[in-house]
Amino acid sequence: MCPRHPFESRLATAWPPSEWLEVTVLVAVSGGPDSVALLRALAALKTGGRGRLGVAHFNHRLRGADAEADEAFTVALSDRLGLGCEVGRASPGQIAAEAADGLEASARKARYQFLRETADRLGARYVATGHTADDQVETILHRVVRGTGIAGLAGMARARPLSGATTLIRPVLAFRREEVLAYLDDLRQPFRTDASNRDTRLTRNRIRHELLPLLAEKFNPEIDRALLRLGQLAGQTQAVLDDWIGELAQRHISHGPDGSVRVETAPLTARPVHVVRELLIAAWRGQGWPLQSMGFDQWNELAAMALGRGPTKKTFPGPIQAQREAGQLHLRRPGKR
Repeated sequence: MCPRHPFESRLATAWPPSEWLEVTVLVAVSGGPDSVALLRALAALKTGGRGRLGVAHFNHRLRGADAEADEAFTVALSDRLGLGCEVGRASPGQIAAEAADGLEASARKARYQFLRETADRLGARYVATGHTADDQVETILHRVVRGTGIAGLAGMARARPLSGATTLIRPVLAFRREEVLAYLDDLRQPFRTDASNRDTRLTRNRIRHELLPLLAEKFNPEIDRALLRLGQLAGQTQAVLDDWIGELAQRHISHGPDGSVRVETAPLTARPVHVVRELLIAAWRGQGWPLQSMGFDQWNELAAMALGRGPTKKTFPGPIQAQREAGQLHLRRPGKR
């Protein structure tokens, strides 16, 4: 047996094959270097087990012939590796029609909807994506610029639920992009380059190509390490807070048959406002209500309502109706069950 490449050995440590060889794993592959490297490494590690390894590619249909070439490349690579490839394509106008949150957010929403539906249809236990430490740095800085709390500073989680039966996992989240490129070079494995990644009209690209280089040159040459360390510390802090908030939620939050949420407010009056705010965020997230339009000011206003310091009735983004009465804060989304 040929010795493993160091990249593959490191991946086997980061995500031991014993955890996934017996289940179905879908690898989300765009055709770019990160996802192609992840696919090649997982295919090399898939030496047994009853589980299936498959590929999922989503064509956003935003880049004309280049997008079609990405799709063809991914399908051909999957065929060469002996793996099935599930292809999804955005319907005409789908992403543009949902672009109120921005093109990037709309494209991401469509992609994850495809991954979730495909995983559910195939019974996949995991969907693996090729996000790297470089993506994590950009995500943390993006959230700092936009405004965020402790949870946002933690960046992307290594694993999170994608649906009731499927976990989204990022096995190479601790790998740097230069490791990815070196691995592909050693394999002589080509990949696709997305020209839109240099379009500085998009916020993330401005962060990657303008802000991060400026911070490294003028302020801290180790800015990447500093942001990754900040993310790790924020994640550890948030984990402790989540445990505490989970205990409070069990005692003070109940759910109605109509999809509504009731928060007992009397026991919260002695709690710090940031604890109440986190409790409400947890309740909101637990219902799957949209978080994007709820900024710091909105969460503070909702917490003030719970503590009896604001209006007794208000509609928040979502739309979510909030009403305080009889020692409780009632939250409901009209027309949603």
